[in-house]
Amino acid sequence: MSSSVATARRLSAAALAAAAVLGATALPASAAGHPRPDGAKVEISAVQYDSPGFDDGSNRSLNREWVEITNNSRREVNLDGWTLQSEDGDTYTFDRYRLEGRSTVRIHTGFGRDTDTDLYQDSRDYVWGNRSDTATLRSDRGRFIDDYTWGHDRDRHHRGGDHHRR
Repeated sequence: MSSSVATARRLSAAALAAAAVLGATALPASAAGHPRPDGAKVEISAVQYDSPGFDDGSNRSLNREWVEITNNSRREVNLDGWTLQSEDGDTYTFDRYRLEGRSTVRIHTGFGRDTDTDLYQDSRDYVWGNRSDTATLRSDRGRFIDDYTWGHDRDRHHRGGDHHRR
């Protein structure tokens, strides 16, 4: 093999390697800010913190106070050990619950029979403040997932990772 052919092959190999490095470094920059479609995206999607009607402390009234958690991904998420907590420290811990992809579960304050779409905190007292409060969702390892705040002069919803931890 002549030295000019060997040199040409080395130059081609170097050009391909450089293109691969450039492509690998350019990909994350172009993908920045875009969630991975296959990644789990669990969020607090709605909160009914002021039970409709008169707050009479009945189980019916307690169960009209709820928080909805939605899994926007296509994949099932194991919520076992995850927590939903109020500012006052009232905590609901998910026990052996899996949230299907593209589905929502409603966590009611009072007593009831757990189903795939409705879970119950089994509390005899209201959990969520009518004037202001924050619902915070954390993983089984305590990692912040999402929160939803109302009152405090405005409602605000923070999705995982784009604000400070509480």
